[in-house]
Amino acid sequence: MAVVKQLKNIAVNVTENDLIKGTKDSAQQIWLAGLGAFAKAQSTGNKVFEELVKEGEALQAKTQKAVSKQVSKGTSKATETWDKLEQVFQDRVAGVVARLGVPSRKEVAELTERVEELTKLLEKAIVAEKKAASVVKKAALEAKEVTAKSTALTAAELEVASQ
Repeated sequence: MAVVKQLKNIAVNVTENDLIKGTKDSAQQIWLAGLGAFAKAQSTGNKVFEELVKEGEALQAKTQKAVSKQVSKGTSKATETWDKLEQVFQDRVAGVVARLGVPSRKEVAELTERVEELTKLLEKAIVAEKKAASVVKKAALEAKEVTAKSTALTAAELEVASQ
């Protein structure tokens, strides 16, 4: 039994020593790998950073172009939809106005034109009436004068006849 105990002690001692040595070696390698990565990152870090910035700028330009295109499409579609809505609204309002009997702009313009024509005709008729009145007045005066002369002649004739 003593031999078994000794073998167990040797196995435990060897395993613990090997385990400690392996762990130390692994830790040393990890440390060295970290230092190497740090050194490499430090030396190429600026180059990598600049490349990343360039790629970011290119991606941003692409994205802005795509967004601009989509916004343009959306604006165009919104304008088209708004125009259609406006036309529908105008058609409906025109229908309601027609049903209420309100004259259209065209009808009002035609009526205005007709009123202007009638006004001109009326003004011509007034001028003609004034001329006619003037002629009638003049004729009446002349008739009075003729009547007065003829009355005077008749009176004179009566006097001559009575003598």
